[in-house]
Amino acid sequence: MSQSPMLLALTFGNGFGSQPHAWRHPGVDPRSFGDYETMVRHARNAERALFDFLFLPDALGMDVDIAGQPVMYTPEPLLTLAAVARGTERIGMATTASTTFSEPYNLARMFKTLDLMSHGRMGWNVVPTADPIGAANFGTSPLPRAEKYERLHEVVQVVQGLWGSWGEDAFIGDQSSGRYADAAKVQPVNLQGRHVASRGPLPIPPSDQGQPVIFQAGGGDNGREVAGRYANGVIGATFTIDDAIAQRTALREAAERNGRDPDEIKFFAGVMPAFGDSVRDAVDRRLELGRDVLPTRVPYLGQMLGLRLGLDDLDRPLSSKELDAARPSPGDPRSEHALAVAREGWTLREVLAHGVIDYHPTTVGPVSVTADHLQEWFEAGAADGFWLSVDVHERDLDIVADQLRPLLLERGLVEEAYRGTTLREHLGVPRQYGLDERLR
Repeated sequence: MSQSPMLLALTFGNGFGSQPHAWRHPGVDPRSFGDYETMVRHARNAERALFDFLFLPDALGMDVDIAGQPVMYTPEPLLTLAAVARGTERIGMATTASTTFSEPYNLARMFKTLDLMSHGRMGWNVVPTADPIGAANFGTSPLPRAEKYERLHEVVQVVQGLWGSWGEDAFIGDQSSGRYADAAKVQPVNLQGRHVASRGPLPIPPSDQGQPVIFQAGGGDNGREVAGRYANGVIGATFTIDDAIAQRTALREAAERNGRDPDEIKFFAGVMPAFGDSVRDAVDRRLELGRDVLPTRVPYLGQMLGLRLGLDDLDRPLSSKELDAARPSPGDPRSEHALAVAREGWTLREVLAHGVIDYHPTTVGPVSVTADHLQEWFEAGAADGFWLSVDVHERDLDIVADQLRPLLLERGLVEEAYRGTTLREHLGVPRQYGLDERLR
């Protein structure tokens, strides 16, 4: 393998899958939301597929119509991962936790406890909260943008200070002398910012990887600066190779500006594979999963293509006149692909089943289609790895383990076993303990 291996992550979500109606798929128990035995079983299957880590997004408010589908997130990600940590051995775990509505001491204690419990497999996706629905659950409104990120930087620095407040060599454990730890090496941090503060110390020793890995999700100048200062993993959203290369390059440059080695930061592009024995089979599976959702997306598809489209158009292809008149929206990077799929003669319902307005590129058909996509982007330098959001966990994790992974291995893109036991080893990033001295 001439370059570092391709990294793979799995979006864990609510345990059903990425599609809103995954809970209705045959063989899925609709009551399994919040069932930790089911979540652990899926995590073990992901570990069998040698995913480097599970990624659990999170939100602080309900923003779906619960009458027809479950929320897309696990009931509480840190508690979920406590169960997963005890039920798995190697797979890493990363979850989102808001810096806006969480205090740094609580964050530091919970994440480091899980890192210790899992023997160094934990990561924290650092994000502020801008959602008014989530803010309302805390009896307030979202912070102004500048203040939101100012607080984020303070929280991360306090958390990392607390993580390092128990010295790496503080533990003694001499039963005969009665010396448990060197108290001089377990010290308060006394960090005070404009928004948050903590005295410390945090009485938790280092894990097998030292402390949790920092992730970042979200673009823009502020997000890029957060990643450049602290992150070893970035959960990205991009629809073209050129854009992905630009995002990855900008992140590496941000790391360099902050005195870090750019290879310390790994960029993950999202992919939403729709597996099937053929493209037709994969589309039919998506039609079944989205039968109540796809019709609601027709007006937006019309906006993407510059056409006036309604429900009456759902089960017909675009006419030659409409195809000639179509103008992909310059404000939506998915529009060009949507028009390309429409030109193949699919009905609008089938065009939508291709995932043309999914929030990541959708690969449709046999596993080789997904493998080709991953290989093309990876070898172009567009990503260090990918986070996959599969349609239905109950079905698709077996496909990844039994078909996709062996194909990637055959092509020399991935390794045949985990590189180590910790998340840092999986990612190929250096050990860190406490604050990064280069940022002081």
